[in-house]
Amino acid sequence: MTFLLGSGAGFSGDRTDAAIPVVRELIRRGQPAALIFETLGERTLAAAHRALRDDPTAGYEPLLEELLTPVLDDCLQHGIAILGNFGAANPDGACGVVAELAARSERGGARIGRVHGDDIRARLGEVDLERWEAESRELPGEEALISANVYLGAAPLVEALELGAEVVVSGRVADPALFLAPLVHHFGWAWNDWDRLAAGMMAGHLGECGAQVTGGYFADPGCKEVPGLAQVGYPIIEVEEDGSLVVTKPAGTGGTVTERTVKEQLLYEVHDPANYLTPDVVVDLSAVRVEQIGPDRVAVRGIRGKPAPQRLKTTVCYEGGWQGEAEISYAGPNALARAQLAAEVLRERLTFRAPPELRTRLDIVGHASVFDSDAGDLQRSVPAAAGGDYRLRLAAEHAERRWVERATQELLALYCAGPAGGGGVRRQFQRRVCTASYLVQRSDVEAFATLFDTTLFETKMANERRVAHGAR
Repeated sequence: MTFLLGSGAGFSGDRTDAAIPVVRELIRRGQPAALIFETLGERTLAAAHRALRDDPTAGYEPLLEELLTPVLDDCLQHGIAILGNFGAANPDGACGVVAELAARSERGGARIGRVHGDDIRARLGEVDLERWEAESRELPGEEALISANVYLGAAPLVEALELGAEVVVSGRVADPALFLAPLVHHFGWAWNDWDRLAAGMMAGHLGECGAQVTGGYFADPGCKEVPGLAQVGYPIIEVEEDGSLVVTKPAGTGGTVTERTVKEQLLYEVHDPANYLTPDVVVDLSAVRVEQIGPDRVAVRGIRGKPAPQRLKTTVCYEGGWQGEAEISYAGPNALARAQLAAEVLRERLTFRAPPELRTRLDIVGHASVFDSDAGDLQRSVPAAAGGDYRLRLAAEHAERRWVERATQELLALYCAGPAGGGGVRRQFQRRVCTASYLVQRSDVEAFATLFDTTLFETKMANERRVAHGAR
């Protein structure tokens, strides 16, 4: 029987109502199904570790309650498993949120699986690390280290489902592994059935970025039209036991599923189409066929697999000093010339008002920004227009916050010490995160799953409520 994989989110900060039409469609279809929330990026995970360091009750997906509340009860009532990497740096905390939400549901609770083993920060000095071939950065010292997480495969997720979990919470796993796991669990695929594993992994790859395969991040008016983008439907991937798959979306939603949307997502972040490395299988896309078989229905065939790699990607995140931004607008007659003058004033001021290790970049948004160099060569070479609306942006980076603040203060001073008509200044500062990619031996990783003890959680919540009531 066909298994349905629905996408509820493609990144942290995605639309919190996206899963509603997906779940409705899964229920309407009445077939075995799972709903996947992919909310974790490398810097997202680093931010989560920072949040956990500052607050032991934080560190999981901040929108978790908003994501799950509209769909949790329906999924529990209709046997739709939920899998998500929304545990981030604190899977236990995320399990607690899920348990509390489930306790309020008509079911009055849920079996929650918790995946362990991705966080190896405490063991970083013990494991056999190998620098990824494209990585030039050295490992940071202990004082700068924020996190070190291995991209786990689908096995511990499958283990959680085999334990009876209705909701599976993980930290760092390979994004498509979230989709592969329910397929392996449902169909009973062997861990050396490389072609089927590869097909399942690519089903996940097609669904992992949410609306990116159904018209989001695809629309280009006049070139690639996408209807109803404001209500774009998130993908549903239909997978058969033999690994054949079809990409579609919920009926009545906006967006589009075409050969072009599928091909773009299929090749997204794939460096070598004949050897796409994942924790569970090396995928070969060299003979893939993509075919439109109906409105918003695209079949993908010919995916092949090879044995899984012996090393797993590990992302190390560490403190990178401070970065800041400041902006000011110039509009009206001769606005570009005034913005260019403001940029030159800032460059001159920063040459003698800042230390040489301060890194800066000046962009003129609306004229030359994305394609310009750090030195501003493009903005100098393009002649000024008669008028317009431009925003001068300064970015600054240094190990110490004070120098970033001083640099951005120089832009603030343009209010009265710069060209005419500047306004709308804003400034912000934040700690900078650097990432480095390494490979760890599979044998050094201890990945497994457990069922979250909701009894202990309920006891803890009851005690906290009694304490709060007594305080009142």
